[in-house]
Amino acid sequence: MRKLHNILYVTHPDAYLSLDGENAVILEKDQEVKRIPLHNLEGIITFGYTGASPALMHHCAELGIALTFLSAHGRFLCRVEGEKHGNILLRKEQYRVSDDENRSLEAARYIVCGKLYNERAVLLRAMRDHSMQFDCEKISNAAERITRAITMTEKCLTLEELRGIEGEAANAYFGVFDLLILQNKNDFFWCGRTRRPPTDNVNALLSFCYSLLTHDCAAGLESAGLDSYAGFLHRDRPGRQSLALDLMEEFRAPMCDRFVLSIINTRQVNASGFLQKENSAVIMDDNTRRDVLVAWQKRKQEEIIHPFLGEKAEWGVLPLVQAQLLARYIRGDIDAYPPFLWR
Repeated sequence: MRKLHNILYVTHPDAYLSLDGENAVILEKDQEVKRIPLHNLEGIITFGYTGASPALMHHCAELGIALTFLSAHGRFLCRVEGEKHGNILLRKEQYRVSDDENRSLEAARYIVCGKLYNERAVLLRAMRDHSMQFDCEKISNAAERITRAITMTEKCLTLEELRGIEGEAANAYFGVFDLLILQNKNDFFWCGRTRRPPTDNVNALLSFCYSLLTHDCAAGLESAGLDSYAGFLHRDRPGRQSLALDLMEEFRAPMCDRFVLSIINTRQVNASGFLQKENSAVIMDDNTRRDVLVAWQKRKQEEIIHPFLGEKAEWGVLPLVQAQLLARYIRGDIDAYPPFLWR
């Protein structure tokens, strides 16, 4: 099993990446500050306006190392990658499923069920761990609404209907999300999802983590031989990695939402680490972004028992594992796609 946590994150906007032999070299003001052997890496993610030499991009493409550029607040900008080595028969079957609304609905139904199951699990886990600190009745009601939504997904007949059920469950889930924030309520609160740009501290953290997760899911899909752009729940749109967005749905709540709640509630972040720009966009400063990345990497290295395979796996490896299972489902090796269900 390959590990996904061998990813180099470059957060300083003045950094420049270059190639020296088989090493990626990070320069600041023409001075070398770090040197990483490329054979240890599976991906490089940069934030801000970090530059890279054509020689490094060329060599990363040859080695199959994805080089991704994100904005300062984590919005995807572009990605440099080499020749696709995926199985052409697998990809053609993926495109046939994507073009067929009924087959897309069947695949999307598994994914949405996994997403809703995990949202409910986050609420139930919070009730179990912090029952004396918030209104359990409201959270219990939200969990029941999500349970009904899971049942309804089995009967829906169109993708539009499935998206409506997903939206209703999202209203229930995010309707009580603010209750799960237990510390620093004056600086970290939930008034609803805002993005492009995020306009408060919690949304800034969520957008940042969702961007990291999208990268991991795209890398997992490409490694499994799939096209990360041809989705089932998310339809085709130029430049959008629709299948990566599909795959990340089942991981949003247990990986990103819980992680953000955890670093807020344990006071690993504070309001002084966030900046508001003239257009109301909220971004993290360099130190906070680095601290969040360190905590994110630690989180990805934690192990759980994979519910379908029954084997230990690191959180960071799960997108790759699910991508492999999705490829098996598309090939017809298994009758149904088993989404990741957090317990």
